[in-house]
Amino acid sequence: MKVFADQLPAALAKKLPRVVIVAGDEPLQHRDACDAVRIAARQAGIEEREVLDVDANFAWGRLLEAASNLSLFATSKLMEVRLGTHKLGQEGSKALAQHAEMLDGSDDVLLLSMGKLDAKQQKSAWFKALDKHGLFVPVWPVDNSRLGYWLRDRAALHGLQIDLEAARLLGERTEGNLLAADQELQKLALIHPQGTRLNVESIAQGVEDSSRYDVFNLADACLKGEPSRASRIVQGLRSEGVEAPIVLWALSRELRTLLSLHQHLDQGQSFDHACKTQKPMIFDKRRPAYQKAIKRLSMKRLHKLLLMAQRLDLAVKGASAVPLWPGLHDLAMTMAGGKGILAETAWTYRISANN
Repeated sequence: MKVFADQLPAALAKKLPRVVIVAGDEPLQHRDACDAVRIAARQAGIEEREVLDVDANFAWGRLLEAASNLSLFATSKLMEVRLGTHKLGQEGSKALAQHAEMLDGSDDVLLLSMGKLDAKQQKSAWFKALDKHGLFVPVWPVDNSRLGYWLRDRAALHGLQIDLEAARLLGERTEGNLLAADQELQKLALIHPQGTRLNVESIAQGVEDSSRYDVFNLADACLKGEPSRASRIVQGLRSEGVEAPIVLWALSRELRTLLSLHQHLDQGQSFDHACKTQKPMIFDKRRPAYQKAIKRLSMKRLHKLLLMAQRLDLAVKGASAVPLWPGLHDLAMTMAGGKGILAETAWTYRISANN
């Protein structure tokens, strides 16, 4: 049964399942979910714990041996299989399916910790066999639109109250890094008495700007039509020393994807089918962002934006006088629905706001 990370403690309080699969690559929520399982196991009287760290040379027979070995001191144990980003392969898939069969009549608990599971993996035999016995906890990064609310709730766990605007400021200063945000809240909890209500000024004075920017954050902001966020990320990427060609590659890739989607839609295909034709395929979670961008950016406008990208590519190679980083800022801002900073004469073509 699927349970999201914020619902896991309540689900564990009702009943400790035989299996919990925690899958995803957001480290803070992943860590918290695994900790919640360990706490629930201790509260259920399970004192023994065995950890199996999977690497490239891991022998999956160890899992079955550990499950069959009876302890002299306990009737049950918590078995942790830490897969990380390693692939299961045939041996791992078979071992997990066999382990699921051994769970009937057993009091042991299996905590399987791993990276993201796609839809195909969730239909596999090993997953279905384990899922019958417990919970599946997918761990997703917190969407930027929900980040302020998430941080407001997180502050309460540290004994603090925080205004929504203050929570959003904290989110801006730690964008994409929930661990950093949580560490800042922990520091604030040490400084302020329990129950203190933090406002924007408190956050501005007490929180270091530990933003972690990457080109995927930038692409997300451009697709969703968030010009102020796109501008902030471009400036952050530049200050952190990210190479301009990497930023240009990310923006150009999204432009080509949007053009391809337009072409499929013009051929009478559905939006979902058009998303499936892309390589790599556009997953369900990202489709609303692409849908917003398609409505905002026409074919004609996308072609002009690609011309901007081509001029910037020449600038990278030293064959164009267009200022590189201001040009990247313009490209990102225009994709996101904002206005650039370069004079219109800096380009050999015009980007009409009406196209």
